[in-house]
Amino acid sequence: MKMGVSRPHKVGNGVSTRWVSLFCIASFFLGVLVVNRFWAAIDPDKMDEEASSLEKHQSISLQSAVNCEKKGDTDEAGDIFSQVSQTHDVIRKLDKTISALEVQLAAARASKSDNNEGSPVFTKPGSESFEERQKVFFVMGIMTAFSSRKRRDSIRETWMPGGDELKKLETEKGIIMRFVIGHSASTGGVLDRAIDAEDVKHKDFFRLNHIEGYHELSSKTQTYFTAAVNKWDADFYIKVDDDVHVNLGMVGSTLARHRSKPRTYIGCMKSGPVLAHQGVKYHEPEYWKFGEEGNKYFRHATGQIYALSKDLATYISVNRHILHRYANEDVSLGSWFIGLDVQHIDERSLCCGTPPDCEWKAQAGNPCAASFDWSCSGICKSVERMEEVHQRCGEGDDAIWHTSF
Repeated sequence: MKMGVSRPHKVGNGVSTRWVSLFCIASFFLGVLVVNRFWAAIDPDKMDEEASSLEKHQSISLQSAVNCEKKGDTDEAGDIFSQVSQTHDVIRKLDKTISALEVQLAAARASKSDNNEGSPVFTKPGSESFEERQKVFFVMGIMTAFSSRKRRDSIRETWMPGGDELKKLETEKGIIMRFVIGHSASTGGVLDRAIDAEDVKHKDFFRLNHIEGYHELSSKTQTYFTAAVNKWDADFYIKVDDDVHVNLGMVGSTLARHRSKPRTYIGCMKSGPVLAHQGVKYHEPEYWKFGEEGNKYFRHATGQIYALSKDLATYISVNRHILHRYANEDVSLGSWFIGLDVQHIDERSLCCGTPPDCEWKAQAGNPCAASFDWSCSGICKSVERMEEVHQRCGEGDDAIWHTSF
């Protein structure tokens, strides 16, 4: 065995353990130096301030939560009903707002369509049909015919204001009233000239781009709502026949009760039989669509008078090209709303009888909005009897001016 000076031991990678030890010691002192400088850079006072602020914020939050919890315990019974009521009101207002926006969009589309395809309003050659829509409460269209001059005069002499009062009704009450009529098959003929002369005198017509005819009532009604929506921005649009007596104040009060509701269809709802046999009045050629013989129609408003909210009238305007028309006008209109989320409001004040029925109801505290005879689908011999009905069933000529909507 050889004797000699021992050599330093090396690790497996060939680095001396002495150098490893020196490197570890140097690393330790370097780390201490860096940490000391890091802590020296932080302001202890600032840290204390932030910590105090955080603690204070947490304390306030906790106290608020405790206070809310205490208040909730004492007021919970009273608040829950108020919150439910407020939520219901908000939902109803949102529904009405959404419906109004949809109506505006639909009206814009309809207006664009009319500009491209021709307006439903009848205008003389060279005249301008476009104008900004006037905002009103309701539009009442009184359906009339070329042969109904005496009926129109009987209405003008009783329940319909004329001249300056008609204009005042529009500006002060937001009520538009017009006799609604189209044109003859030969436009510009003697019948049309007679209506032109009558309109110059009374200024109470609404002319449609529609050919008049008894079997075209469904088409005329559709055209009327389309034209009325395009001309006036109303809450309601009313259709009434020219042999019906109307109390305008009662009509306005009735509609005002439903003003906040969307998609309302107001009238005297009925469901008559589908008449399949030819030759009878109100025969329905498409009776087979309604099921077996002897079936009844779906619920719809009787055609003498009914009202539509703006969104439903706009729906007719927008979709008029694809809405099917049956033989009977009131059935056609009712069919257009089947499948829609529509509120059918059965308003019996719109279908009172003539005297003494309307008198009894007024005495019982249920004044009538409209009166006619069911047996005649209007007032029997309306030209001769309109004055009598007005005297006995009327609300008074000044009622409309003292009624607020």
